[in-house]
Amino acid sequence: MTSYGAFGMHTPAARQQGGASTSGRRSPQLDCLESFRTVPQRRRWVHLPSRSRASGRKLSQDKRGRQHHQFCASASSDRGLQAHQWYDEEDYDVVIVGAGHAGCEAALASARLGCRTLLLTLNLDRIAWQPCNPAVGGPAKSQLVHEVDALGGEIGKMADRCYLQKRVLNASKGPAVHALRAQTDKIEYAHEMRRILEATPNLFLREGMAVGLDLGPNDDIQGVKTFFGLTFRCRAAVVTTGTFMNGRIWVGRHSMPAGRAGEAASEGLTEALLAHGFETDRLKTGTPARVDSRSVDFTHLEAQPGDEQVKWFSFDEEVHVEREQMPCHLTHTTAATHAMIEANLHETPKYGGWVDSKGPRYCPSIEDKVVRFKDKDSHQVFLEPEGRTTPELYVQGFSTGLPERLQLALLHTLPGLEQCKMLRPAYAVEYDYFPAHQCHPTLETKSIQGLFFSGQLNGTTGYEEAAAQGLLAGINAARRAQQLAPVVIPRNSSYLGTLVDDLVTKDLREPYRMLTSRSEYRLLLRSDNADQRLTPLARGWGLIDDRRWNSFQQKQAQIASEQERLANTRVQPDCALSLQANEISQQRMSTASSLADILRRPHVHYSLLEQHDQGSSDPMSDAAKEAVEIDIKYAGFIKRQTKQLQQTTAKYGKKLSSDMDYMAIKTISMEAREKLSKVQPLDIGQASHTGGVNPADITALLIHLEVQRRQQSKIATGRPELKAHSLL
Repeated sequence: MTSYGAFGMHTPAARQQGGASTSGRRSPQLDCLESFRTVPQRRRWVHLPSRSRASGRKLSQDKRGRQHHQFCASASSDRGLQAHQWYDEEDYDVVIVGAGHAGCEAALASARLGCRTLLLTLNLDRIAWQPCNPAVGGPAKSQLVHEVDALGGEIGKMADRCYLQKRVLNASKGPAVHALRAQTDKIEYAHEMRRILEATPNLFLREGMAVGLDLGPNDDIQGVKTFFGLTFRCRAAVVTTGTFMNGRIWVGRHSMPAGRAGEAASEGLTEALLAHGFETDRLKTGTPARVDSRSVDFTHLEAQPGDEQVKWFSFDEEVHVEREQMPCHLTHTTAATHAMIEANLHETPKYGGWVDSKGPRYCPSIEDKVVRFKDKDSHQVFLEPEGRTTPELYVQGFSTGLPERLQLALLHTLPGLEQCKMLRPAYAVEYDYFPAHQCHPTLETKSIQGLFFSGQLNGTTGYEEAAAQGLLAGINAARRAQQLAPVVIPRNSSYLGTLVDDLVTKDLREPYRMLTSRSEYRLLLRSDNADQRLTPLARGWGLIDDRRWNSFQQKQAQIASEQERLANTRVQPDCALSLQANEISQQRMSTASSLADILRRPHVHYSLLEQHDQGSSDPMSDAAKEAVEIDIKYAGFIKRQTKQLQQTTAKYGKKLSSDMDYMAIKTISMEAREKLSKVQPLDIGQASHTGGVNPADITALLIHLEVQRRQQSKIATGRPELKAHSLL
C-alpha cells in the first residue's frame, strides 16, 4: 500500500512500489515549481491528452519547452493554477469504482496480478461494509464463497477471521446442498478488509465520487472522471457502485437521496453511462431495524448456538483459528403483528404506490410475507448480533417500509421485544442498475472496451454474488490492461460460471439471488471440491502463490492416497468395525469387505473408521477426510453426472460467431432472434440458456450452422449448394 506526503501526494517509495518509472534528471517543470513554496516539490505538470504511461510515450523536448514557458508565464502573472493543468501521477492500469464486496475483490485481484490499481470509494471508513445482514454464506451462497477462495479471493478468509457464529445448514441432506453460514462482526470485518487492502502492493485507496468516463476514439476506456474535476487515467475500469447510483432511501412516505443510511448517493455516473447508450432500470432492497440487545428479554427466546465443530470457508489453513461464538435467538410474529401490518399497508412505499421498483423475491419484507402467506399465523424472526463491541441486534426477517413512528410499536408485538429500544429504523432503498445482458461473460461491457460492471449494479443481491462477480471482473480488467486474453468461466464448471451465465443471457428485471437449483450439475459443483475444480486455473492466472499451491497439491495427493488405501484394505465381517457398521446402516455384511465399501454404506462416516483405528496413519485435515468420504460414498452418482456433463459439453460447446446475423435466420422464432441479437452468445450452450430461446430454436440454429458449414465445404470443392431441407 502506498504512503502519502503533503497534500496527499505519493512519496518516492510509493511511486517505486506502484511501478512508476522515475528518472534522476530534473524536469523544467519541477525547476519552475520549486520557486513556489506553496506547491509540493513532487507534483508534476503534464499535458493530460499527450501522456501515456502505459505505452511509455513522452512529450518531445520542444513541446516540453513550450509548455514550460507557457506555465512559467502564467505562474508569474497569477500564482493560482487551473485544476486541469495538474497531474499528480494519477495514472493507473485499473480503476475500481466502489469499495463494497465486489470492489474489494476486484481491486485485490487486479493488484495481485501486478496492475497498478486505484480503488475509488465515496467513504474510506465504509470499505466492505455490511449494511444489511452481517453474515456470509447460506444455501448456494456458501458455494460461491468457497469458489472465490479457491480462485484466490478474500471473502472466505474474511468470514473465517471475523465470525461470531458458524452453522452448517442442510446438514441432514446430501453434500451438494450443504451450506456453511457465518454471522460476522461487521465492524471488525470492515476494519480487517481495509487492513488487507492497505497492505497489498500495487493497490491505492482514494476517496471520491466517479461521475463520468473518458473514452478514446475507439470507444475504449481511458479514464474515470470525478465530481471535483480530476480524471484518473486507466486502461480498464470496473464499476461496482452497489445501491449508490441515484440511490434513494424510504421510511414510510419520507425519502432522501442516499446509497444507504447516513451515506450520500452517487450522482452523475448513471447519466454519463446513458449518454453512451446503456440501458438502465431501478431495483430496490431493504434492511430491518436494529435494536439494543440490553433491552431485549431473552428469557423465553430459543437460543441458536453455533456448531461445536467449526467449518471453514477458506481452504487456506492459516486462517483456521477458532474463536468464542455468540448465540443468535429466535422469536416470531404474533396476531398483533399481523393486525398492525394489515391496518397500515397503505403507509408503506410498495403498497402505498409511490415506489414500484422490484425487490428481492427471496428476501421479502414482513408486510410482503403477511400479504402473500395469509394462511400462516406466524413467521420466524431471528435476533442476530452485529459485533462483539456493539449492543446492536439485527432483526432478521423483519424488514419493513412502515413509517418510523410505527416501527417501534411493531417491534413491541414480538415476544422478547416488548420493551426493546430501537437504535436504527428499517428502511428501503431503490437504486439504478444496468441489466447485465449488456456485458460479455467476462463482465466487460459490449459498448465500451475496458469497462466492466459487477455486483448489484448488474442486478444481483447479496455480498457473495457481488464478491464473485468482482473477482472475475478484476481478473479480466487486469488482463485487459496487460493485453492478455480474457477469462471466461464456463457455466458447468462452477456456481460462479452459472451466476455470470444467467446474468448475461437473461433479461432479469428483479434482484438475482444464487440458488442451488440454478445449477444443473450441483453434485459436481460442491463446496468441498471447489479448490480441486478451480485452484489450478487461478494458479495459471497468477492468483495462487507457492505456499498455497504446495498446500493444495499436498491435500490432493493425500486424498488420492487415502482413497486408494481404503479401496485396498479389507476387514472381516465379524470384526468390531463391521458389526457396528451393520448396526448403523441396517445392512448386514456376510463377507470380507473393503473399508471403502463400509464407508459407502448409509449413515457410516469416516469418523467411524477412526474410532476403530482404521483411519489414516498420516495427519489429515477435516476437509480432506470429508472429500474422501464424499468421493467414495457418492461415486456412482458423480460418475453418472460427469458422463452427462461430457455429453452436454460436446453438444453445446459449438462456438458462435460474434458477428452472426440472427435476424436473417428465418427458421428461428422472432423472439429468439431478438434475444440472441441482444445477448450475442459465445456458444450453443449459452444460446440455450438465453431467455426467450426454446429447444426448437436451438435445433434450428444447429441446422443453420450445419448448412453453412456444408455450403462452405461445397463451394470450396465446386459442388452445388446444400438445401436446408436435406438435413431434416
